Order: sequence, then C-alpha cells, then structure tokens
Amino acid sequence: MTRHVLPGTAIEIVNEVERGRAKHALFDFDGTISTLRQGWQDIMGPLMVEMICGGKTPPPEIEETVKRVIDETTGIQTILQMDILVKMVREHGMVPEDEILDAQGYKDLYNERLMIPVRERIARLESGGLTLEEVTVCRSLDFVRLLHERGITLYVFSGTDRQDVRHEAEVVGAAPYFQEIWGALRSFKEYSKEKVIAELIAQHDLHGPEVLTIGDGPVEIRNGKEHGCIAIGVATDEVKRQGWNEEKRERLLRAGADILIPDFSEAEALIAYLFPG
Repeated sequence: MTRHVLPGTAIEIVNEVERGRAKHALFDFDGTISTLRQGWQDIMGPLMVEMICGGKTPPPEIEETVKRVIDETTGIQTILQMDILVKMVREHGMVPEDEILDAQGYKDLYNERLMIPVRERIARLESGGLTLEEVTVCRSLDFVRLLHERGITLYVFSGTDRQDVRHEAEVVGAAPYFQEIWGALRSFKEYSKEKVIAELIAQHDLHGPEVLTIGDGPVEIRNGKEHGCIAIGVATDEVKRQGWNEEKRERLLRAGADILIPDFSEAEALIAYLFPG
C-alpha cells in the first residue's frame, strides 16, 4: 500500500486531522522518549514462556502465543500483562496449581530481571559512559521542548510503575517539561491510560483534536482514538534509537494512528504540520 508522507520527510499521514487546535499532549515514555528499557520484550517473553512451561521445553505455539500477547498489550500496565500470564499458566496446565504465582508475584520476578540492565544503563549515563542521545529516541527531547515552547501542556502516561517512570524521566532530563508524570499504581482501577485521557478531557472541557496522544504502543493509540484525540504513532527501531521498526509500524497502523513517524528527527516539520501558520 502506498504511504502518504509529508513531502521531503518520512512523516506518514494516515488520516487527515483537524490541525492547529492542540492544547495538551500525552506521551507514553518507554520507547517513545526513553530507551532505558529497550529490550524489555526480550525479558518478558522468556519469563512468560518459562512460567507457563514450568521449566519444561516449550512447544513453538506457546512461544508464538506469548509474542502475540506482548505485541498486542504493549503500553498497558505490567500488572495486567501478568494477569494474562496467570491465565495462560492455568490454561496450559503444565504447572501444579500450588506453584502458580499471582500477578504481583510474576511482576516482581519480571521487574527483578528487567531492572538489571536498566540500572546498568542509568549508572553508565550518570558516570558519562553513555550520552543522553544513547538512551533516548532520536530527538524526542527536542520535540518535547518544541511543544513546551508553544505553550502546550505536557504529560507522561506510562504503563511503567509511577515511581520508576518519574525517576527515569528525571534521569534523561525530560521531567521538567511535564506538568504531570503518571505511571502504573497497584490497582488498575486507580490508573489506566484510558482513565487519564477521559479525566483530562472532562477536567479541561476539551474536544478531541485539542489533545495529542503520542506513543509506540497500540494501547495509547486506541485510547486516544476512542476519545477523538490526534494519535501519533512512534514506530522506532529502539536498538538504533531511530528509523522504522516495521512490525511496530503495522501494530500502530492497526490501532488507528493518524500520523506515523520513525522517530523525532524531523521534529520541526512535524510541529509545522500540527500547527500550520
């Protein structure tokens, strides 16, 4: 299918949107601004397979199912992904009932493994072994700054635990631009991306095109579209921190993204499109 891009750019326009009205912008964090958690899927995937199979050799269909589940749930709270894991462990029946953990137990195991490389990257960044450019999506901080300078009120809404996303936003220098940084709490009823969008719109009496939702996961794209917001999908190759990840692009396209970008290298052109004149 032919891609419709802004002339001279890689910015893909999927749907024509009402431009120039945005007042608030909601950003996902991991994979959209920060790459400190790059590779989390490679930790969650094997953990899920290991828990489902109880250490036995996994059949290929389980590995394929786990990959699909992770792809489809990118952007939601980790605890909800672990709720799905509990159900999958029970459904496959390879682990005795008394050895099955609850969602929080599996989440604790996952976080233990994930935070090893995350803490290592933070330590290297703080010691000068890594630069900010090496732990952020290409020019994401520039795009955030440009929106902030236009007077757009900015927020982070992440599936990562609130205390962790706030700390990591400080580490990469993004925190000062955001009025609020939301992240996952212990209860889904207390926090979800859909809840944040709905409450923001109600609190400020906003209409859809006055809100931008920006992220690399289908969850924030779907939630934004359900409320009529302008949804910008960020389909970055996180290893390189720039350029297209075609699998991610396809997921965001299916989720309903209005605009697709490989990264923020063309931040000025994207700003000019969103705010004509």
